Amino acid sequence: MNRFFINSIAFLTAGAGMMGCSLQMEEARRPNILFIMSDDHAYQTISAYGHGLNETPGIDRLAREGAIFTRSTVTNSICAPSRAVLLTGKHSFLNGKVDNVQPFNWDQDNFPKLMQANGYQTAMIGKIHLDGIPQGFDFSMVLPGQGQYYNPDFLIEGERVRMEGHCTEIITETTLDWLKNERDPEKPFCLLYHQKAPHRNWQTAPKYLDLYDDVTFDPPANFFDNYEGRGRAAKEQEMQIHGHAQWGHDFKMVVDPNGDSTGFHRELNRFNDKQREDWLAAYTPKNEEFKAKYANLSDEEIALWKFNRYIKDYLRTIKSVDDGVGEVLNYLDEAGLAENTIVIYTSDQGFYLGEHGWFDKRFMYEESFRTPLLIRYPKEIKPGTKIDKLVQNLDLAPTFLDYAGIEIPEEMQGESFRKLVAGETGEWRDAVYYTYYEYPSVHMVKRHYGVATDRYKLMHFYYDIDEWEMYDLETDPMEMQNIYNDPAYADVREMLHVKLKELREYYGDSDELNDYYLKAYLDHRANR
Repeated sequence: MNRFFINSIAFLTAGAGMMGCSLQMEEARRPNILFIMSDDHAYQTISAYGHGLNETPGIDRLAREGAIFTRSTVTNSICAPSRAVLLTGKHSFLNGKVDNVQPFNWDQDNFPKLMQANGYQTAMIGKIHLDGIPQGFDFSMVLPGQGQYYNPDFLIEGERVRMEGHCTEIITETTLDWLKNERDPEKPFCLLYHQKAPHRNWQTAPKYLDLYDDVTFDPPANFFDNYEGRGRAAKEQEMQIHGHAQWGHDFKMVVDPNGDSTGFHRELNRFNDKQREDWLAAYTPKNEEFKAKYANLSDEEIALWKFNRYIKDYLRTIKSVDDGVGEVLNYLDEAGLAENTIVIYTSDQGFYLGEHGWFDKRFMYEESFRTPLLIRYPKEIKPGTKIDKLVQNLDLAPTFLDYAGIEIPEEMQGESFRKLVAGETGEWRDAVYYTYYEYPSVHMVKRHYGVATDRYKLMHFYYDIDEWEMYDLETDPMEMQNIYNDPAYADVREMLHVKLKELREYYGDSDELNDYYLKAYLDHRANR
């Protein structure tokens, strides 16, 4: 064999080795994505937002070390539709998941599928609330439907397995195990770490059963809202803490002071002996104390007791969520992954914590329309960044793809906010569009759609009513007075109608689609 041939082989071999090394280095430079999402987490309960209800040091790290969005909103404030929007980057009326009833088509594109096809290792751990086996993931361990807080079942690659413990802690432990032991270090990863908490009915982990027992919380200023100045939609809902929440299921009263024995005591059957013992030891004295004085309490005092029982249980579940975020962030630091990992924390929508007297979500009013959004990426985002622009959950899928260097499909309707949060541009949309479809149903929030700008909001409630509402968030941030017919706002009303029409056309929505999905919903209910 001549020397030239030997040298050529050596050169080619070395070149191939260098090329392989270069490709591995290129893969390593692509950012990891850790997408953390909780369920029904009100932005008011993240201390970085400044409402003073509780402390969330784990989540607050993202605001301190990255960016916090103050006007992040959703397109449809209800669990499964919101998750479908997050995955597909398309409004509900295009991805087909308009409510919790309609099936979700996993065969359509979603951002994990695109990342998986472009060299990312993908995993989904926790709650997704979409029927069928998740597509686009190398590994999935998801709760079936809503899932259970205690000793929950999970679908692990489609196989149903019951796991012992508290759901929030199990999801965090599995996430850490995947990062430590299942992750391929030669590939960038996209990991969806999604908690069930703080979804109704707010069953906290055993270690926090007594948290806040020594605290009395004041309700929001409009807790005793009588809905004057608004239309039928606000008045005819069924989501009042004092009136619609359930003694057993929501307030954890094993025996109802009014004599109704149904409720949470049935769920205790899922607990193991130690869990049940701890739960009853924590709640029985509190319940007995309340029942002993119930007959002598005024209606207002009972309402305030209900608010405190609700808010304490809600905040207790968030404590475990925040613990988990802190644990995962600490691991990223320890493993040397923090610098090249984009971490996003959000919720599938906001939630009412007594505003207007309510719990739950669904409405386009601020507390459920707005959702927390925090992001950290040391390579591009300056610590302490604050973004006041109107972003939506519609924007997350294209943003993830943008960071990963993957072409964003034209059918995705959101916009990447990568340049916005990096401070490279100030240009952004001036209005967002909203839809809600699940009526008549639980909580009886009427069908509506609307538009919001940085200051104003216009909503149209339809189907069994035809009413318009408009609010000036600068002068009326709690949305207590409908100004739709106020002559002083005539020009604003006209502007909002024009903007609403433009956005409906831009996104492809219409009254015909509303009729189509209404018929599908009513047909489903009739055939159930």
